[in-house]
Amino acid sequence: MSISQKFQLYDHPSQMEPLLPSEHRMAPLLESAHDLIRKADRLSGWCPPGALPGLRSLLRSMNSYYSNKIEGQHTLPLEIEQALRDDFAQDKDKARRQRLALAHMATEAHLEAQWPKWTGEQIWSAPTVQHIHQELFSRLPEEDRTLTLANEPITLIPGAWRNREVSVGRHAAPAASALQLFLTRWSTVYGGVRRGEMQVLAMAAAHQRLAWIHPFLDGNGRVVRLHSHLVLGHMGLTNGLWSPLRGFARTQDTYYQLLSAADEARAGDLDGRGNLTENGLIRWIDYVLGLCTDQVDFMAGLLSLDAMKDRMAACLTYEQEVIRQGVRTEALRPLHYLFASQATLDRADFKAMLGLGERLASAQISALLKRGLLETDSPYGKLRLGVPQHALRFYFPSLWPEAESQP
Repeated sequence: MSISQKFQLYDHPSQMEPLLPSEHRMAPLLESAHDLIRKADRLSGWCPPGALPGLRSLLRSMNSYYSNKIEGQHTLPLEIEQALRDDFAQDKDKARRQRLALAHMATEAHLEAQWPKWTGEQIWSAPTVQHIHQELFSRLPEEDRTLTLANEPITLIPGAWRNREVSVGRHAAPAASALQLFLTRWSTVYGGVRRGEMQVLAMAAAHQRLAWIHPFLDGNGRVVRLHSHLVLGHMGLTNGLWSPLRGFARTQDTYYQLLSAADEARAGDLDGRGNLTENGLIRWIDYVLGLCTDQVDFMAGLLSLDAMKDRMAACLTYEQEVIRQGVRTEALRPLHYLFASQATLDRADFKAMLGLGERLASAQISALLKRGLLETDSPYGKLRLGVPQHALRFYFPSLWPEAESQP
């Protein structure tokens, strides 16, 4: 029996209502959105765009790890780090997951570069959703894009809307022939909300409804989460310092449960006036807002200047006494300066802050670069703070627990 025979397929955008909660039920959600914006603005103000590139790079690795985990494509943090060095596993499935992680990281970096360039209209357009899918999957070889649908092998085409009917669990996605109608309605409603708190609510609701539309044969979850990351970044709320992806993965059961519950049909007169459940949509939005606020609070705590100095000192002591690859505790002052100032240092200035002789200072910079605690773009270039995976347990404890066992 085909999906169209088994289910009465959605074929009109009105069947996707409500796209937002009714006005009389929005007050608590708008208050939560206001708190999120206030806290995110404070964090972004302390750490402006372009600062701490080492941390932002590591967070992309973390996000790719969690995105794979949500999709059941688990990749170890060490395997991601190896893939970044073009060191791929011999096992074909592990190597495929490594390539997926790298593709996610590259796509996330590409989207972050568009934050100041794209208009609100572009952010919410169907072509942008299509662009995200194309960016992500065009980075993978054809063999990684082969899937099986109805016992038939299919090669996923990057950016191609689905052309057949699909179901996910108990949810049958809208008819493929009506996709453009649903996407146009999705884009018009969410792209038309006022800026500020309403746009945050739109981000959360749009995440659920885009997953409900299921516009691609595969990769919908990844695209939906990347789109939410894009919206929050475009609003200036993340600056690459946090993302809901970490929270989604760490509450994975709740994520899927509430995502699915908002698919349900309206349950009586007290459940809104649309075809789908308003109560389910409100619970989903409330979950997303709370999760985002938790991520902001967590990162704000980790980026405390005084606490970071103590954690850096612990890291350097461990490096000097246990790892013994040349890193010394004298590096604390210039490293903490780089973190606090969110700047770069000339090598001569870094050496002066070390308080060591020329030979020892040069050796110290070499050791810090080798261990990834410093970064540079050229052999004689300026120095900036590095955040390698092995320093996570010291610098940012509990941020990415799965990576904290790195040697």
